[in-house]
Amino acid sequence: MLFITLSKFKHKPTKQELDKSTAYYAELAKKGVKVTQIFWTLGRYDSVAIIEAPNEKAALQSLMNLPIELATETLVAIPREEVMKML
Repeated sequence: MLFITLSKFKHKPTKQELDKSTAYYAELAKKGVKVTQIFWTLGRYDSVAIIEAPNEKAALQSLMNLPIELATETLVAIPREEVMKML
């Protein structure tokens, strides 16, 4: 399953927090949750992450243990090609 997570930092992240996050993403991959892309953005949210996880529970657990304080909004994503097959 694909998930899109919109994030807003609760404070300016430190280099140490960002390094811990990078290490955390590597650990998630071992558990079957893959952070495929992260974009830093301008506007309402500070970053957008695209996550592949086997189910909603795994995605939620991965976000609950992030080593950085974020306010997040996560959306389930369905690729356009799959939606087109349903029409």
